[in-house]
Amino acid sequence: MKIASVAELKNRLSEFLALVEQGEEIEIRKRNIAIARVTPLPRKRPNTTRLGSGAGTVRMRGRLTEPLIPESDWGMLRWTAVIF
Repeated sequence: MKIASVAELKNRLSEFLALVEQGEEIEIRKRNIAIARVTPLPRKRPNTTRLGSGAGTVRMRGRLTEPLIPESDWGMLRWTAVIF
């Protein structure tokens, strides 16, 4: 683990971040007292999803562009204003 003072961190931030990217931890000290630790984040696993892997697993019934309820029942869905 690397140790850096606050002033050193400010002056060489890009160098220290490059080390963190490589997996190194850096302890930040102020007046020789540890105040923080910079650690690398866990690496994300690459996305292994394969497009089209579920092809043929779904069956469609009916047509997607037709309403689910008969047209005669549409009247109950219309909103009418009630004035008192």
